[in-house]
Amino acid sequence: MGPVMTVARRELASYFATPVATVFIVIFLVMSGTLTFTLGNFFARGTADLQPFFAFVPWLFLFLVPAITMRLWAEERRLGTIELLLTLPIAGWQAVLGKFLAAWAFCAIALALTFPLIITVNVLGNPDNGVIAAGYLGCLLVAGAYLAIGAAISALTKNQVIAFVLGVAACFLFAAAGSPVVTEFLSRNLPWMAETARGLSVTDRLGAFSRGVVAFRDILFFASFIGVWLFANTIAVDLRKAD
Repeated sequence: MGPVMTVARRELASYFATPVATVFIVIFLVMSGTLTFTLGNFFARGTADLQPFFAFVPWLFLFLVPAITMRLWAEERRLGTIELLLTLPIAGWQAVLGKFLAAWAFCAIALALTFPLIITVNVLGNPDNGVIAAGYLGCLLVAGAYLAIGAAISALTKNQVIAFVLGVAACFLFAAAGSPVVTEFLSRNLPWMAETARGLSVTDRLGAFSRGVVAFRDILFFASFIGVWLFANTIAVDLRKAD
């Protein structure tokens, strides 16, 4: 794991070498707080929990996570540094995993900085902090799923804008797959796809975590989901290395 952690440390440090990391975190904190306290009717609900926050997080990540991943490989290809990286004595999967872990750690930092919300609900009432912890775990797994998708797409192009747009579109498909609009449409027209779509929905999985249900099948789903996209990412990088 030595090369993986070396790549991860290098990548994570690069986030904080520019104002991009600060801008991302500030936007995330402002938007998550605003949506939770306004559209989420945080005070009007009269319940000490973070359900509104967990409801909005996957939709915020839908745009913010591809903004992180769009540069992971596209920037390396544009600057030509990917050739240098691939000449180092590390396997493609190690570089892919290292970059993914760095981006995931960055998302974890952003989530951790929402701790004032936890303090607020504990001051206002007696929330079930176990449910809150499960919800945060679900948010982190959703971020990992989106990161894996975005990183794989970023490896296919050297244009960051294209990587961002395609990343948002792909993440949206897996976020909206379980929505009532999609499942009801599929149930009427393509019944055999309705259950599949619901099974692939990351927002449906997060719903269970936000209710405090941490099921092995959901953990396995996210692990498999991330693994498949990282495998695709590795194939794209290895093909580039072969060129």
